[in-house]
Amino acid sequence: MPAAAAAAVTDAVPDPYRVALVAFPGIRAFDVSVITEVWGADRTDRGAPAFDLRRVAADGTTAIPMRGGLALHPDRTLDWLDGADLVLIPGLDDHLTPAPAPVLEALRRAHARGITVAALCGGAFTLAQSGLLDGRRAITHWRLIDLLRARHPRVTVVPDALFIEDDNIWTAAGTAAGIDLCLHLVRLAHGAEAAATIARSMVTAPFRTGTQAQFIEHPTPRTDRDADTLAAVREYALRHLHEPLTVAGLAVRAGMSPRSFARHFTAATGTTPLRWLLDQRVAAAQRLLERTDLPMPEVARRAGFGSEVTMRQHFASRLATSPRAYRAAFTGGNSPIAR
Repeated sequence: MPAAAAAAVTDAVPDPYRVALVAFPGIRAFDVSVITEVWGADRTDRGAPAFDLRRVAADGTTAIPMRGGLALHPDRTLDWLDGADLVLIPGLDDHLTPAPAPVLEALRRAHARGITVAALCGGAFTLAQSGLLDGRRAITHWRLIDLLRARHPRVTVVPDALFIEDDNIWTAAGTAAGIDLCLHLVRLAHGAEAAATIARSMVTAPFRTGTQAQFIEHPTPRTDRDADTLAAVREYALRHLHEPLTVAGLAVRAGMSPRSFARHFTAATGTTPLRWLLDQRVAAAQRLLERTDLPMPEVARRAGFGSEVTMRQHFASRLATSPRAYRAAFTGGNSPIAR
């Protein structure tokens, strides 16, 4: 191959996406593992992008102890953040652990340079310590919401989300929501197919519907009969998603007024009947898109959306993608329907 042609081929290879895992004593081993699994494994043979994941600390040589007898060995100092594409902060074993001042300054500097900054679970407390969340929306594990509000009153804590973004700063709810956020960040930077490739490797879903409200502990319904009735209504709805179900109709089936039905349903599930119904329809459409080659109008009909337009609107609002892009992510674009 002529030298000029070889140089052109070399030039065409994109630089790896640079990801910084910010480390200091007190970070959670699970979150470190999630970040490492998403960005630290080489999956380029399966079409995934190339990543350059570095473990960044104030002291780039001293091992950082973690719970369970584990230790993280940094390989870069905080200066590496200035050239990163993405900066990630793991959660904390003790959510009030103070981050070292150099770490907080490096986070502020990275955000000022326009670098995406994201925190998993209790990592929101580290961002709050840096002042980056002042006047911005953030989320953390539902058990920590009141603590975050009390310790950092200038942060607008959003209770009902798996992850949110404000001014290029991302925060996530509890443990599994950190996986959701990491895959979402891959999708934003590299597309749905890249996120789906990584998700398949991890044996997890590339998208999860709903909010963390569904996982919050709620008072038990007043009687077992209430619980049985609501469970029966949900089971009925799941069997009849393709039909034009309404909240009022489900309330009649439960033998309650719409207002009473909504109150009991929310107490039992942590979400409203309408939101639950739409989430189930999105989930049903996802399964059909993953497992069948049905045309889009038929997928929409079977999931109960009535039209492809309505289904597309709910995919956009809940998953930030379209049904066609979602199907393509699972088929590698090889399905004739996806095209």
